[in-house]
Order: sequence, then C-alpha cells, then structure tokens
Amino acid sequence: LLVARAMGKLQSKISFHTTKYRADSSVGQTGPAGASQQHSPAHTDAVTSVAALKPDLCVSGGRDKSVAVSSWRSGAVLRRFISHEREVTKVTSALDSNRIFSASRDKTVMMWELHRTSGPSQHFPGHDLVVTGLAVSPDASQLCTGSRDNTVCKWDTETGECLGRAAISRNLVTHLCWVPGEPYVIQTSEDKTTRVWDSRELQVAHTFPAKQHIQTCCDVSQDGRYCLSSSSGSAGHGAEATLWDLRQTRGRVCEYKGHFQTTTSCVFLPRGPTLAPSIATSSSDSTVKVWDQDTAGRG
Repeated sequence: LLVARAMGKLQSKISFHTTKYRADSSVGQTGPAGASQQHSPAHTDAVTSVAALKPDLCVSGGRDKSVAVSSWRSGAVLRRFISHEREVTKVTSALDSNRIFSASRDKTVMMWELHRTSGPSQHFPGHDLVVTGLAVSPDASQLCTGSRDNTVCKWDTETGECLGRAAISRNLVTHLCWVPGEPYVIQTSEDKTTRVWDSRELQVAHTFPAKQHIQTCCDVSQDGRYCLSSSSGSAGHGAEATLWDLRQTRGRVCEYKGHFQTTTSCVFLPRGPTLAPSIATSSSDSTVKVWDQDTAGRG
C-alpha cells in the first residue's frame, strides 16, 4: 500500500505539459507558498515499465525510447537516459544499487550507471526479436534476459559477455524475475507456463502446470518461498493471478480471481509488522486489486 500511495503521489503531481530536460537536475518549479510543485511528465509517450531503484527512487521506461529516474517523494525526474532505437519494454535494477538495466524492441539490453552523465556503461546485443524479460542477480553481477525469439540468455554485467543461451520451442518470454538469495530465475511465457531456471547452468529446474491462458507477469516473495504469475483473459474468463510454492511441493497454493480482462502485472507488497501478507494485481479492466495472500480476500 505504501508503494501504491507513493506512486499515486507521483502521478498526482504530474502536469501534462512539456519542458526541456536538464541532466542532473529537477525539472520542477516551486510555486507560491502552499502551492504544490508541478513537474513535466516522466515520458512523452506511454510508460511501459517501472521498477524500484532505491527507497526514494524509481526507474521507468517508455515508448519514447527513454529511461527515466524519478523521486517517489517529490515526483521530479532526476535523470533521463536515451540510447535505445525503439520502445523500452522493461526496466529493472538490483535494489539499492546504482545500476539500471533496460530492454527494448531494438533487440538489445543496456546497463546505465545512476551517476554517469554519458551513455550506457554496457551493451548486451544478441537476441533476434524484442527483449521482453529482464532480471538481475541480487549482487548485480549477472543478468538474465528473455525474448520473443524463444530464448533466455545469461550475461556478465561487467564484461557484457554472454555466458549462456537456452532456447525452448514456443517459449515466447513475457517476464523474468530473480529469486532473492538463490541462483533461480522465474519466467512466464505465452505458452501458458511458468518456469524456474537454474541460472548456474541455464537449465529449467522446474515447470509449473500450464494454465489456460498466456502468463503475462511474475514476481517472487522477498523470502523466496513463493512466486506469483498472472494470466491473460477476457469477459471474466481467465485473468487470474496464481500463487506457487517454490519449496519442495512446488505446487499451486492459491488463485486470485476477480479481474474481467487480462491481468497485466502482479506483485508482492511489502509486509509490515502488523500487516497480513498481501499482493496487488493490475488489469486491462482499469482496476488495481489488493488481495490477502493467504485467503485471496480483497482488501
């Protein structure tokens, strides 16, 4: 809920006009005493991806081919990175690091340094189609990428070297996420499955039972015990999120049903000392729902 409130605050402070961006500085202006600050939009076209960077910063990618770093507290855009030739599809970072990763329809992935003023610090070419999955190891030393070309690749972030490439027929990757503290990567696919990859040998360690619809997104709990996947759907059919056990049983734990159109994303919410474990889902039906993780009841 804190994340949702912070993002709501960010959105409420956006004014829909354009101003020229200046590197290393806020683009906002301070109005009269008591007036709220207004800032340029983070992007000039649709925002395609957003991820946490630091406790007070988030990173976003857009159809305008740019990557932006914004303050959740003030709403100001603090950094903008431009080098991709086509739409940015995914962004991610190792939490509390200064490294940002972006994937694009130009078939490449780039690494950016938060405090570097020049171009990307590393470039990862190699996919044959749009890159649709992006996951970085907790120490930011390795990167896994996935694409509609049916492949998953592993990279050394320091050298840019491709350390492995695995192809599975019809495995059109939709999302990737790294399991905290483990060498495993979760991957969802248009073939309706959710896979667990062992990043050490880049082999599939487990495949959960296929769902009835395309799996659009995934997330992993901070304790590494569970993962979520979300489904496409329409007219009330499909569009559920599914909780999977990553421990020995590796079975389905719970389903979260209530969206009427494709569930486009799913996330575990931060857990407070007095809060029950919760998840959030967003959908093409224009709603965001918060669920009790254990009972599937909506908050």
